[in-house]
Amino acid sequence: MAYLYLLPAFLVYAAFLLYPLGRAVQISFYDWNGNTLATWAGLDNYAEVVTDPALRAAFGHALVLVFFYAVLPLVVGLGLASILNRARVRGLPFFRTVVFLPQVVAMVVVGVAWRRLYAPDGSVNDLLRAVGLDSLARGWLGDYAAALPAVGFIGTWFEIGLVTVLLLAGMGRIPGELYEAARLDGAGPVREFLAVTLPSVRGEIAVALTLTVIAALRTFDLVYITTRGGPGTSTSVPSFEVYNRAFQQGRVGSAAAVAVVLTLVIFAISFGITRIAERER
Repeated sequence: MAYLYLLPAFLVYAAFLLYPLGRAVQISFYDWNGNTLATWAGLDNYAEVVTDPALRAAFGHALVLVFFYAVLPLVVGLGLASILNRARVRGLPFFRTVVFLPQVVAMVVVGVAWRRLYAPDGSVNDLLRAVGLDSLARGWLGDYAAALPAVGFIGTWFEIGLVTVLLLAGMGRIPGELYEAARLDGAGPVREFLAVTLPSVRGEIAVALTLTVIAALRTFDLVYITTRGGPGTSTSVPSFEVYNRAFQQGRVGSAAAVAVVLTLVIFAISFGITRIAERER
């Protein structure tokens, strides 16, 4: 009887998530351009995910973005949250709002703004020239070596606020007695951080990593707005390849296979982070 209460929510979940996912899996086994009759392709589309150098590179780029979207914001966020929490800064809600501000800006606006900042005559190059680093000035999003880190840095800027606010919430719940006990034992700021703060916010770190890793792996809008996968394919990521193959090349079956593999990768990494966090508690 209790399951009847869950039935409406399950029907909505099945209609808007399970059914589309099932259709994507079904389409991934066909060679289909979206208009004509589909032909059975078996596992060919999945084999292409492994053998196609462009797709392998796209998944590699996504892993690079994980560093910029998840690892860097976590390191910076831990330091920033520790300083704000330890220093008991006056006007903390204001600083928290400022740090979180990028999260409330639409990614389209973020992409357009940063594309202008990265332009050859943009503010980033103006700043480099002002401090005598003219040799580093370049068209960042048009440079084969710099384009992917440049896009990744936008992700770092975007995710730092979310990570910092999550960690600040966790640090705010740590009893002050733990810090007093650590100081009585002769602990300095670094040892306090390692022995008290870091273990206490392990759950928040797991949540932050899960959210940011998922954001990195499925990012599409930022790449589409800033580089459209270029120059060449140097910033192409799996989500962009799904769009490119489905709507530009008419290879819907191949696009569905990439989407299914990407979903499995995201699920596996998220599951792994959650399991590690639970085991460490």
